[in-house]
Amino acid sequence: MFTKLIIGFLSCCFLAGPPTAVGQSQTAKSPGSVCFSPRHSSASGCEEMQAQFAQSPTRTGSLRGTVALEPSGIPARNAVITIAELKKSVLTDERGGFQFNDVPFGRYQLIAHLDRVPDAVKTVEVTQRDQTIELQLTLAPVSEQVTVTATGSAEAVGSSYQSVTSVAALELAQRNPTSIGEALEYQLGIAKRSFGPASGRPVIRGFDGDRVLVLQNGLRLGGIASQSADEVEPIDVLSLDRLEIVKGPATLLYGSNAIGGVVNGISTNDVYQKGLSGYLTAFGDTNNWRAGSSAGFKYGVGNVLIFGNGGAQKAHDYRTPLGIVLNSYSRSADAGGGLGWFPRRGWVSFNYTYDRRIYGIPVEPDAIDFEYLKMHRHSYEVKGGLRELGGFIEGGDFAVSYNDYVNREFELESDENVTELDSLATNKNWNYRANLNHQRRGRFSGTFGISGFTRDYKSIGAEAPAPRTKQNSFAVYGLERVDFEKVGFQFGGRVEQNGYNPEGNFRKRNFVGFSGSAGVRIPLWTGGSFVTNYQHSFRAPALEELYNNGPHPGMLMFDIGNPNLNAEQGDGIDFSLRHNSERLRLESSVYYYNIRNFVFTAFTGVTDPGSHLPIVDYAQGRSRYVGTEASIEARIVPALWLNGKVDYVRADLTQPNKPLPRIPPFRATLGAEWRYTALSIRPELILARQQSRVFDNESPTQGYAVLNLNASYTIVKTRAAHILTIGGYNLTDRLYRNHLSFIKEIAPEMGRNLRLSYTLRF
Repeated sequence: MFTKLIIGFLSCCFLAGPPTAVGQSQTAKSPGSVCFSPRHSSASGCEEMQAQFAQSPTRTGSLRGTVALEPSGIPARNAVITIAELKKSVLTDERGGFQFNDVPFGRYQLIAHLDRVPDAVKTVEVTQRDQTIELQLTLAPVSEQVTVTATGSAEAVGSSYQSVTSVAALELAQRNPTSIGEALEYQLGIAKRSFGPASGRPVIRGFDGDRVLVLQNGLRLGGIASQSADEVEPIDVLSLDRLEIVKGPATLLYGSNAIGGVVNGISTNDVYQKGLSGYLTAFGDTNNWRAGSSAGFKYGVGNVLIFGNGGAQKAHDYRTPLGIVLNSYSRSADAGGGLGWFPRRGWVSFNYTYDRRIYGIPVEPDAIDFEYLKMHRHSYEVKGGLRELGGFIEGGDFAVSYNDYVNREFELESDENVTELDSLATNKNWNYRANLNHQRRGRFSGTFGISGFTRDYKSIGAEAPAPRTKQNSFAVYGLERVDFEKVGFQFGGRVEQNGYNPEGNFRKRNFVGFSGSAGVRIPLWTGGSFVTNYQHSFRAPALEELYNNGPHPGMLMFDIGNPNLNAEQGDGIDFSLRHNSERLRLESSVYYYNIRNFVFTAFTGVTDPGSHLPIVDYAQGRSRYVGTEASIEARIVPALWLNGKVDYVRADLTQPNKPLPRIPPFRATLGAEWRYTALSIRPELILARQQSRVFDNESPTQGYAVLNLNASYTIVKTRAAHILTIGGYNLTDRLYRNHLSFIKEIAPEMGRNLRLSYTLRF
């Protein structure tokens, strides 16, 4: 199979001719078409296999249109227009025009994408030889969302079988978060775990740590933030085109540990764009005198794309209504760049990224010892793909990355002016994946592939929690979709192997398991649908759960792993009701998960005399998660949108019977967006109830109400857009605490803060 893929790639890239012209699509039957069949090597064999699905449509038409930026109406040049079901893409020309030829008659989702601007989605039906449509790209957060994380291919969030949230670059630039946790903490069903402002990490539907997978372009980052709350995820949020979150078990495409969900940072360096484009963002805060910037560019000439980005920020200790939180400062810098080659039916690119961060761990006001961490990461990535092959296999992609992650933890004894290295952790990580997409035949479409990683983790020093351990993982998976006129089905499966090989006298472990899902989507009315999903999940125990044996300050405990743990197995079901129209967007979900052999930390009631941390054992039981989410966006008048969100999850150990730790409280958000020509004003009120359902050694957290206000002014020119934003956060200077913070008692959330930012997109 892989030999045929390589031959096909070379044939398509070198023999099929020059790249597709801007504004034109390729026909389905081209001289360079290749058909892959695992059982037949001849062309007749391919035709035989294709006939098993359906006969190719004979009636085709052309689809043309224009794309413009709102509210100015200026043509959007170099926008990527995609027919999601056919996986065909073209670029708009200087007048914003595009055209697809030989489009089979049928109903399709048309997606318009322009860097740093929210996507536009329109459903079209090709029923005649020549059709013309218009699309509008809006420089505003209220827009249709697009995801590639749920299935590996672009589709509208409302059409996904899973609960998905997508946060566009414009919204990320307006918030200018310190961490990925801060970027997502008020999204529906997502909260923030933290050990200070620099180390925020998302918690999805109450799931945390190893059960939530953070990726960039579908690949692991190589960090160790899932193991310890005081570590950071090495990702520059401001360099992303968007952040996508798949809520609930997302184990099929990305890994068996993602039973809580996946957060995927998307950049578009695998999409060719002619000429020069880029962005620049600069910002400043008043509370902690944080300042920073981020910039990036792309330059396409011929069939080559050059790209690069970088950013830096610096923040001092932040202030709460109680005073300054000592040692809460942070510094970060990152830079990256690469080169892509885009022949007619394939592409390949190389990218290098460097991240460096220094940040403190907040301490009490009278502390004399201060801890701080220094982290750096080198990341190398090679990606490529095939497209529009015209056979049963219509395309595919692959990616390989290597991450070299190093983290040092220091302790500064201020009374003696002595700095000591407490621990040194390294994580060397190889990741790989390869997907093949088969062409839509009749009612069937889908993808299948392989993925895996190898990991060499080592920690030394007085606070080294685990022995050096090598981990290997390999998986095969498939995801298929069947569409009928009145109902759609999606089903898939993944078989994954995970092996651990620790140094010393620790037991080696090997786990093999199956994850599967089946979903149904039923259209109810124009723009409305009902979706339900059943998911079976398998998760091998994490490295720290098996082998940790020592003080773990990042989790505020002395943890003792259990190398005899069994794999977790879970079953869950999710029901969603959705509606999307020009005046109303609505989504509500109810979910239930039952997990056997759930790994948790059991407090022994004993304190370690050396570290003064409570000793805990990793144990197993049965757990249950039940929750609900709902969001609504309603256009009251053309210039005014009102929005609201609520989410709640109840998570318990049923054996033994007690609440699970650090579960988010009931939350609600009320907001509005008023737009007048280029001006946008967005007030927001965030409400949280008291969380009194607590685990051993966990204290209740009071409820709160926080008021935020953002305003932005957008100037759109022919080749550039300027966005000036001013934001006020916690305007009433409310004292409140995050229940998911490990140090909430000594580090409440930030007090009143004003933020000014400027974004240029060209």
